[in-house]
Amino acid sequence: MISLSVADGVADVVLDAPAKLNALDEAALRELSDAYDDAAAAASRGEVRALLLRGEGRAFCAGRDISAVDPASDDVLGYLGGLVTPLMQKMAAFPAPTFAAAQGATLGVGLGLLLATDVVYVADNAKIGSPFANLGATLDSGGHWYFTERLGMHRALDLVYTAELMSGADAVRSGMFSRSFPAEELLPATRAIVSRVAAGATGAFVASKELVAQVRDRRLGLWESMDAENKAQAALCGSEDYAEGFKAFQEKRKPVFAGR
Repeated sequence: MISLSVADGVADVVLDAPAKLNALDEAALRELSDAYDDAAAAASRGEVRALLLRGEGRAFCAGRDISAVDPASDDVLGYLGGLVTPLMQKMAAFPAPTFAAAQGATLGVGLGLLLATDVVYVADNAKIGSPFANLGATLDSGGHWYFTERLGMHRALDLVYTAELMSGADAVRSGMFSRSFPAEELLPATRAIVSRVAAGATGAFVASKELVAQVRDRRLGLWESMDAENKAQAALCGSEDYAEGFKAFQEKRKPVFAGR
């Protein structure tokens, strides 16, 4: 169900079960985790400088595949705590910039995959949310934390209680995701941006990714954040890309970054 390919420095991770809207069972989550491990190993060798996560067909991911789940014997803690949480941690810590492109239904754990990705582009008409109220369940995949952080308490609880879905355009306007595109433009536009980023100073991008995570997770104040920035900049100033960036500016040409 999960495929991974690498071309021109970009790892393309694909949810490829369109007949079931890319819904994820335990086996699919393990495959996805393995794909991220393989892509991270390629990144450590300098072969991957950005990652794109996407879904085939008319949906990105309709959430957990519950078609064969017996609620009386469901090991939900094993599914979430043993598979989903470690996967999302792995995704958030990926050693290169990560992007996702989402169309159609993006629900439950599918939404969690997006929320664990650095930059998320969605189709204007995508249907996004965690309608667990309809199942007698609560949000999972970090939904409470992400909804509250990005939307505020009142909007978060509105979505929880009503189980309403947001359009892709509304999700972007609310601050949930990065940009929205007409559905037919989503993948070409995303690929163009990812290719541009992969050709950039990805070492500096990873440093910024780590700084943003520190500010968010540790609630760094301005001066603490600036101190962390200063140290990151000092670490980067000895890199090949840093030297190339300055040299290209001085020579009035476009820089050619190596990701080192």
